[in-house]
Amino acid sequence: MKVAVIGSGGREHTIIKKLKESAKIDEIFAIPGNGGMSEATLVPIPVTEIDKICDFAKENKIDYVVVAPDDPLVAGMVDALNGVGIPCFGPNKAAAIIEGSKVFSKNLMKKYGIPTAAYGVYNNIEEALEYVKTAPLPTVIKADGLALGKGVIIAETRKEAEDAIRSIMEDKIFGASGNNIVIEEFLTGPEVSVLAFTDGKTLVPMVSAMDHKRAKDGDMGLNTGGMGTIAPNPYYTLDVAKVCMDEIFIPTIRAMEKEGRTFKGCLFFGLMITENGPKVIEYNCRFGDPETQVVLPLLESDLFEIMLSCTNGTLDKCEVKFKDAAACCVVMASEGYPQKYQSGFPITVDSDIEATVIYAGAKKDSDTVLSAGGRVLGVSAVAPDLKAAIEKAYKETEKVHFENAYKRSDIGARALKALN
Repeated sequence: MKVAVIGSGGREHTIIKKLKESAKIDEIFAIPGNGGMSEATLVPIPVTEIDKICDFAKENKIDYVVVAPDDPLVAGMVDALNGVGIPCFGPNKAAAIIEGSKVFSKNLMKKYGIPTAAYGVYNNIEEALEYVKTAPLPTVIKADGLALGKGVIIAETRKEAEDAIRSIMEDKIFGASGNNIVIEEFLTGPEVSVLAFTDGKTLVPMVSAMDHKRAKDGDMGLNTGGMGTIAPNPYYTLDVAKVCMDEIFIPTIRAMEKEGRTFKGCLFFGLMITENGPKVIEYNCRFGDPETQVVLPLLESDLFEIMLSCTNGTLDKCEVKFKDAAACCVVMASEGYPQKYQSGFPITVDSDIEATVIYAGAKKDSDTVLSAGGRVLGVSAVAPDLKAAIEKAYKETEKVHFENAYKRSDIGARALKALN
């Protein structure tokens, strides 16, 4: 079969590597992909060009499409491809709203009693400013729509809260995504990411993960797209997992079904384990990045078979098995990321590397792969336990070379502390 994967980052490269293991797939296309994806044929069409992607898929007789990023999902790419007879992995537009609108997702949780932070929704700037005069601090201010993984400001003071509201609603720093905002209670506790396969009726959680969003060691510095991940997350115990399944995961897919928005694909749960139990911080309508880079390497079953079963509504009959092991991914970024940085430097990898190099920001110039972004690549390692996985990932980063490479030195340290 011919399969196309939409997207260009580390998440998509990980998906492609895993799909490559399936005996059912003959050829993989990456649209647009990046210069490090040697396993796929690159097709230089932007992910938002839905009509062009549909035309390409028809003309090249693509059998199945995996739509990985949020933008095309929220814009209805799955609906468009289905409309020309091509099945997909990913939710349709009606279901992708669970990430596309924070107002929708918060109201859904309230309506169906799914645990989340207390909140208010505002489309009037004066009312929002009035509320934060007396709101408990810190407070969390979120733009309603997609904002490239950003759109969330934690305000420690009244002034910060007022500035955040003005910058989102008046200055439109996140564009139309800031027409409505959510102001919510600040929760505390360990964060856990859980990705789950679902066909709309059955839901199978994947191995839990822990992301490291801040640019600098000790969780300091600016927020990024993620500087590394580990799996499994030690805070996600069997007891916590059972509560999440009963009170969050199953109620969410049932709620979506009742709303006429049956969700098929990968549903991402961003959770906070508070002293009052697990609560939802956010939903994503797709695989997380960089969580995918540690979760999929632990998958033993055929990813393509699982994806097909999600599309066909037969997930209850499909084996989904994970290794009893651990994984760590250390992101190697361009020095200065997420602000100013230089790229365009050759990337070389030693031939004796014993980890997987997952490219995120890379381009090809004849036979040379060059750095082409803030998060350049991830080095992902699997080992019998978490300590060994972390040590291996760091050891193998020494075999990857490009000018101005930067990485955090403490990915997984918090998780090891929790284990001890």
